Amino acid sequence: MQLLKISHLTRYSYEREVEFLPHRLLIRPRDGHDVRVTASKLVITPGKHRIRWHRDVDDNSVAEVRFFEPARELSFLSEVIIEHYDEKPLDFLIAEPAVNFPFQYDQIEAVMLLPYQRSLFPEDRKQVRAWLSQFWQPGQKTETFVLLDKINSAIPELIKYRMREEPGVQSPATTLKQQSGSCRDMATLFIEICREIGLAARFISGYQHAPVSEAGEGSTHAWSEIYLPGAGWKGFDSTTGKITGTKHISVAVSYHPEAVPPVSGAFLGKLEQPPVMDVKIRVTNITGQTKQK
Repeated sequence: MQLLKISHLTRYSYEREVEFLPHRLLIRPRDGHDVRVTASKLVITPGKHRIRWHRDVDDNSVAEVRFFEPARELSFLSEVIIEHYDEKPLDFLIAEPAVNFPFQYDQIEAVMLLPYQRSLFPEDRKQVRAWLSQFWQPGQKTETFVLLDKINSAIPELIKYRMREEPGVQSPATTLKQQSGSCRDMATLFIEICREIGLAARFISGYQHAPVSEAGEGSTHAWSEIYLPGAGWKGFDSTTGKITGTKHISVAVSYHPEAVPPVSGAFLGKLEQPPVMDVKIRVTNITGQTKQK
């Protein structure tokens, strides 16, 4: 087990006071058998606000914040301590009928998995199929996990990572053509490839424990999960080409890569300059240290 502390600050600065409409936060890690939240704190400016928590359709923890005073600064500081137990990410067994690909999902599971099999970029299917053909073609039999691992490993060999400040995701065809993209673009490409061959795939937004995040210069990360009968949802990081484990902390999941931004909302006010956004994320390993209360 690893004990990790996650500090996530998002701050917006405005040239004059504005009125804030409700904001939606997806910044609390998902609790489960592999991750346990042991302590959490959320500090919000301006001070006159109300927070309401709920679970959305994907069972993500969502904080809805309503504000009751104007201000020139809006900030959200989340500090969370988690216990992470997924130290053997390859220790799983795929159900016998799904060990080899292609396979069919169980009828009951198939109904629930339908949204995660639907292509979001049908106009890109030709390019996706062409790139996929080097790994698998219709009629071919292969081991399911081996196929997924090969595709996931090949993406960062072809696609150069670059940070993008623009909202949204690139289409798979754009990512393949430009051979570059952000972590969310590379995750979206892998998801579309998996859905093209009938596998259920979902988008994950979260944090990554890495040297850059230890130094307090991290950012949110994105990867994907594929549903494998007998093993459940298994994580694949297409930015690194590796399987996810204790270095990945899931915050929100969705069938759509644009549905789970960490912070979303709007404001009312006339500005000559757009607000300045500052994001600081630190993920530190505090295993062996005294737990903070």
